[in-house]
Amino acid sequence: MNIKVAIQSKGRLSEKSLALFRECGIRFENGKGNLKMTATNFPLEILLLRDDDIPEYVESGVADLGIVGQNVVWEKTENVKELKNLGFGKCRLSLAVDKNFDYRSIQDINGFEIATSYPNILRKHLNENNIKAKIHKISGSVEIAPGIGLANAVCDIVSTGSTLTLNGLKEVDVILKSQAVLIVSPNLLSEKQLILDKLSFRLDAVQKAKNNKYILLNVPNDKIDVISNILPGMKSPTVVPLAEEGWSSVHSVVNENEFWDVIEKLRDNGAQGILVMPIEKMII
Repeated sequence: MNIKVAIQSKGRLSEKSLALFRECGIRFENGKGNLKMTATNFPLEILLLRDDDIPEYVESGVADLGIVGQNVVWEKTENVKELKNLGFGKCRLSLAVDKNFDYRSIQDINGFEIATSYPNILRKHLNENNIKAKIHKISGSVEIAPGIGLANAVCDIVSTGSTLTLNGLKEVDVILKSQAVLIVSPNLLSEKQLILDKLSFRLDAVQKAKNNKYILLNVPNDKIDVISNILPGMKSPTVVPLAEEGWSSVHSVVNENEFWDVIEKLRDNGAQGILVMPIEKMII
């Protein structure tokens, strides 16, 4: 029995989704041009679909799992569960107006016409702010709507903002922040839950590794206690005596978000020869 995972057939999340499975040690036959791929060393099957269709396929049980942007999940409002944030495909859904418009608050777009591919999310946001606006639902090329006279503003996915700038627009209100998530069917069979547990274990190991660095440093023995308090690691740092008397090598793991602050404290407390290495997998 295989667990079926729906991912984008092409686009920004497709390659990263496949790369994530490869990092989990899962290998596939060459599926180029196919709409289905089967793993050769894990009970998993991939369905390559349009991103907008993924929540519906998962909700109906055609696929057991899906990898898709949160923005798509929230727009479709299907009965699926977000199981895990995956840390890639990060973007935001934002309102944008003409670069010369004097925007001060969302009240300034009251009565506007807004073009978007996300009418449900936009409507909810407008209602929460008591804004009346006409929504034009369009697919693709949302940014050109003001330029051709269809709308006064747009609500669209933004990564860098360069597309907005090229179309004479400016981002004025972030409605939500999104990233790729793993979603699961509400009707997952118990037999497949066991496979999902194994997959989740691998995903957690890969994600923890990406969020942490392995570091080695040389420390005077009289500073080991101080350094240990700075570097608790997973449980406690590993301390190995060096050939040079009075010195030890300390090994530990540092979270990416705290990395530079920790490194500065280590240097201030006498650490030398600090080496930093990526971690491939991290199992706690």
